[in-house]
Amino acid sequence: MRRLETLVPVRSFRLVTASLTECVVVLPAYQAGGTLPSLLPDLIRLVPAPRILVVNDGSDDTTEAVARTAGVHVVCHERNRGKGAALRTGFSWWLTRPEWNGLLTMDADGQHAPADLVHLVDAWTRSEADIITGRRAIHGSAMPWERRLSNMITSALVSWRTGQRVDDSQCGFRLLTRRVVEEVQISADGFEAETELLIRASARGFRIASAPVQTIYAGERSFMTHWATTKAFVRTLLSEV
Repeated sequence: MRRLETLVPVRSFRLVTASLTECVVVLPAYQAGGTLPSLLPDLIRLVPAPRILVVNDGSDDTTEAVARTAGVHVVCHERNRGKGAALRTGFSWWLTRPEWNGLLTMDADGQHAPADLVHLVDAWTRSEADIITGRRAIHGSAMPWERRLSNMITSALVSWRTGQRVDDSQCGFRLLTRRVVEEVQISADGFEAETELLIRASARGFRIASAPVQTIYAGERSFMTHWATTKAFVRTLLSEV
């Protein structure tokens, strides 16, 4: 793992690491038994296990067992309900813990590098934004071409819908402030919940910014169904807030 000092300017390193202690991390996880064994140890080096929650969204593999062995908090859905439902469960868990001001969300499939958490926190400490989204490199990366095209189109549409620049609307690597989670309600159960959150937050005056994160693709299995996900995205984009 890269040293944290190489990820942020030296002058802000102490501020970033101090702010990281104000955060918890929520990982929606479905069939993540193969990726959590390497992901969680790297994450725990940055964020103590008591400040990490894995929402096991109805997995029938070793997801729950691996998370419990790592010593993090675990909440289980009896059946697979979708990423949006898992996020709501994580939000509810966090809101009962008022001692932490920031909520970091990341995927459990290995496509987010824990070391990049400090990029999100650095952007949070430097700006007045309420939501920091991860910004993956589109060109010259390992991202499949169809995902690049989808990302560029959806990000442009979400930017238009929110009236703010949203560099990577599909990235689930995010930092949210407590006010956002308290005041913005999401109802979607699937992946479109992340778009819904940006639209509803923007309508309430919350600011969105971004921070660079690594683009990691190594043939991981995706649980998105492209046609269903596209229809849900369009429905969410055009919905009233």
